[in-house]
Amino acid sequence: MDGGPTRSSGAHRSTRWWARRFVIASVVAVQITAVVAAYGTTHTPLGWQMFPASDEWEAEIVRVTVDGERRDIRDPWPGGVQWSTVVRNHGLADPFRRHPATYGIETTLDFLEGALEWVAHHTPDDSETIRLEAVVTYWENGRGPHRAVLVSSDREEAAR
Repeated sequence: MDGGPTRSSGAHRSTRWWARRFVIASVVAVQITAVVAAYGTTHTPLGWQMFPASDEWEAEIVRVTVDGERRDIRDPWPGGVQWSTVVRNHGLADPFRRHPATYGIETTLDFLEGALEWVAHHTPDDSETIRLEAVVTYWENGRGPHRAVLVSSDREEAAR
């Protein structure tokens, strides 16, 4: 023996020792909670998937005007609004060509629906558009095509 102090198995643990274990356990618990919770939501950026989906999509988006016309969003808007300059995230700026869905098709549809709402209600110089509509064609893991129709709520600015 070296003659130094010895500690028995039931010796008092320091506060630092317990604090370290608590921090480690908390970090692991938060990480596991984030991964498990991600599978129950539409947006799953924190959810780990060994083989992510290979969904693709494209959309035709129109403005429905007061007189009932359906105008492509690529055509000029009142006030000089352009879809591609107002909506830039998650591949939504160019919905007219087929491209991969960000975090899966459900999430992309949710993002697109939110973009339709946002644009419909944040274009104050547009007095002729009642609502925006998107016909989305998508392929889930190569299966499809499937179609979804997304519609923004009606704009009060155009109803006057």
